[in-house]
Amino acid sequence: MRGTPDVSARPDSPLLVDRFGRVAKDLRVSLTDRCNLRCTYCMPAEGLDWLQKDELLTDDELIRLMRIAVVDLGVTDIRFTGGEPLLRRGLEQVIAATAALEPRPRMSMTSNGIGLKRRAQSLKDAGLNRINVSLDTLDPDRFATLTRRDRITDVLDGLDAAREAGLEPVKVNSVLMRGMNEDEAVPLLRFCVENGYQLRFIEQMPLDPQHGWTRTNMVTADEILTMLSSAYTLTPEEIPRGGAPAERWLVDGGPAVVGVIASVTRPFCAACDRTRLTSDGQIRNCLFSQGETDLRALLRDGSPDSAIADAWRATMWAKAAGHGINDAGFSQPDRPMSAIGG
Repeated sequence: MRGTPDVSARPDSPLLVDRFGRVAKDLRVSLTDRCNLRCTYCMPAEGLDWLQKDELLTDDELIRLMRIAVVDLGVTDIRFTGGEPLLRRGLEQVIAATAALEPRPRMSMTSNGIGLKRRAQSLKDAGLNRINVSLDTLDPDRFATLTRRDRITDVLDGLDAAREAGLEPVKVNSVLMRGMNEDEAVPLLRFCVENGYQLRFIEQMPLDPQHGWTRTNMVTADEILTMLSSAYTLTPEEIPRGGAPAERWLVDGGPAVVGVIASVTRPFCAACDRTRLTSDGQIRNCLFSQGETDLRALLRDGSPDSAIADAWRATMWAKAAGHGINDAGFSQPDRPMSAIGG
């Protein structure tokens, strides 16, 4: 981060507390910035300038940081992200090592589903609890247009395999874009209800490297709910939301549920409990943060766990009250979503 955060007023707590009473217990770990799709809202057709191997955390470095997070900082949930995490060599070994931590964290992963069919069972056996799979359309031609790859069959097969392996609840993440796929809100929910998946619609966020995001192209939570209500009766779920990013509704009385993550129009920053580790060892206290703290440098200069934990705590103490998307002076982070991690 720019400068050293002032921690003089920070309480004497081992946890990742901030100035607004929030405690970060959910760690998002990016395993790679690489991806085998080229989704139009995420990256250009030619891809991006990927990180070099020596810039990435090694397995040992990654596992050490997760141990510090769980044992010293009170993290209880770890979500593996990317890029595409299935592209990380030794993924199952990383998951198994994380599962061996005490206390054992709950582990999930967000994937595009490519390659999941043949690895779902090994991921479950390694200790992964559940999975989210990104799927924005059920139409093969539209999928090929959106992702620039003809791989929808692989994604659907991966979803099936995840369910069969017991990586449940299997969640489907969908982004609706105006003029592209907003007509699929109801078909996507019908598909998930019929197959036992939990659907999450995510408002498109300003995290693309092209900086082409506009509010006019974003399909809002209110619009999504209106479309779904044309075919289903939606009842707000009574279970407290806590720090979960999705507002959830029972579909036709349940048990099926659908969620909407409305980061732009219904910010949930006040309850945010996340801390983020990039694949090159940078800590971010917010998805939209303009600064990072370099834990990789501390790892590689021989710093003890206590110094790494203190740097992590200081970063989270400096977390802003909100992401600021709706503020006049907002600007996108320098890094795109694929480099930050979902």
